[in-house]
Amino acid sequence: MKNLILSFLFILGTSFVFAQKYGYIDSDYILESVPEYKEAKDKLNKLADRWTKDIEDRYAVLKMKKDNFSREEVLLPSEEKAKRKEEISKLETEVLELQKMRFGVSGDYFNKRQELVKPIQDKVFDALQKIASKKNYTFVFDKANQSNLVYADSKTDLSNDVLKEMGITVK
Repeated sequence: MKNLILSFLFILGTSFVFAQKYGYIDSDYILESVPEYKEAKDKLNKLADRWTKDIEDRYAVLKMKKDNFSREEVLLPSEEKAKRKEEISKLETEVLELQKMRFGVSGDYFNKRQELVKPIQDKVFDALQKIASKKNYTFVFDKANQSNLVYADSKTDLSNDVLKEMGITVK
């Protein structure tokens, strides 16, 4: 009797597994096919380049002040040394704060990325949900961004279906 119950549970369990439908997408491919994403990425890159140049310029000024100070330090009176050290320390702090403000965890870059890219990602996710629901997919994996998806049959790639759902024609 015990073996009969175990056999029944095994059959029930394996039929559940085989009844599930799996698919995958390539979110990088999808996003690169969305014109709004390319525009958002360009805007972000321009902002990042401008902010990076500003930070690099400030580091160059800081380096120059440090170099000048190290060359002149032996000749300076103690009050002037203290004043310059304080000025250099203040500049270092300002540059680090600017870097954190622009590129930190909740900095300007992160916030701008959320503003520009998240709505596009939400559209992709909504389209994916519709496709998965219509076609009864239980699981949909993403093969982009270092996923652990080792092998997937191209017949289960839903990327073009998602783009089609979003109204984007693929070449």
